[in-house]
Amino acid sequence: MKSSQGRWSKCFAVCKPYLAMISLQFGYAGMNILTKFSLNNGMSHYVLVVYRHAFATLSIAPFALILERNPRPRITWTIFLQIFLLGLLGPVVDQNFYYAGLKFTSPTFSCALSNTLPAMTFLLAVIFRMEKLELKQVRCQAKLIGTLVTVVGAMLMTLYKGPVMELFWTKFMHARPHESESADDGSSGKNWLMGCIFVIIATLAWASLFVLQTATLKRYDAPYSLTTLMCFMGTLQAIVVTFVMERNLSVWSIGWDMNLLASAYAGIVTSSMAYYVQALVIKEKGPVFASAFSPLMMIIVAIMGSFILSEKIYLGGVIGAVLIVVGLYSVLWGKFKEDKEKKKKMEAMEIPVAIKEIQNNMHECSCYP
Repeated sequence: MKSSQGRWSKCFAVCKPYLAMISLQFGYAGMNILTKFSLNNGMSHYVLVVYRHAFATLSIAPFALILERNPRPRITWTIFLQIFLLGLLGPVVDQNFYYAGLKFTSPTFSCALSNTLPAMTFLLAVIFRMEKLELKQVRCQAKLIGTLVTVVGAMLMTLYKGPVMELFWTKFMHARPHESESADDGSSGKNWLMGCIFVIIATLAWASLFVLQTATLKRYDAPYSLTTLMCFMGTLQAIVVTFVMERNLSVWSIGWDMNLLASAYAGIVTSSMAYYVQALVIKEKGPVFASAFSPLMMIIVAIMGSFILSEKIYLGGVIGAVLIVVGLYSVLWGKFKEDKEKKKKMEAMEIPVAIKEIQNNMHECSCYP
């Protein structure tokens, strides 16, 4: 009985990072749907960012104050600067630039660009020596190829439609008329280029957050406190940005409506909880592992949109989803092999130390009969 419980607990410990990142993608998918309704109703995205991280700070702060009261590390100027940059990269730069880019380009193109996140994170991790690019090793080849396949799948899923796939749950549902997603989208060539640059900056900021969060956790090993400070700093910075960009004070008004729900959900689920869970996974598995799951959100949103909004699913989306799953599996397989090799090396290093300790103990015992 005990051995069976031990096997289950060991299996859960191995699967926990995978389940955590998959659950986060469901949370992000729900946020996208709620945020879409809110922004369509006229809410300023600058104000949404402020309220989102204010809710995030309030929801995660009690856990930091109670659970990390005693072991909380001391904040140095280096750690403070890193927290300041984390608040700037995530809440301010990533989200505001993405929404701004979305205005100048089509939603399809913006989504395609943002799904280059795994590739950008992998490149930054290699540059900052968090990942070793040993091309002769099969595990490194699997991570590199898997990252490229995932990006290709995400691009195909958004840029190529193909014929409509008739699914059994959509046959009897009346699809809503879809707006045109032309490459023009009401923007001139100059605005389109500016929008592309904005989305690339947003994705690069999110990838940089993964890498910087990994480095910060090594110095400030308190995930609850780090998440609280990161959200609080992001809230203050977002308030400054909003006052600069939105001169009309009426944009701050919010009632018991979809705007409040979107802000609360985004803050509690996809900021406070997501940043904390992401920090734990990054600490254990690294930034590349955490970012590899982001394209799964596209598949989840497509399925949820098909059920809830009766949106059509196209052949290009199905092929892209398959490529995303294959690429993701390749990256995770490479990380699994890498972790296995690290574990073997650590065990090999521990054995001589254990033998030496046994020999010392035997020597002491022989000296005192």
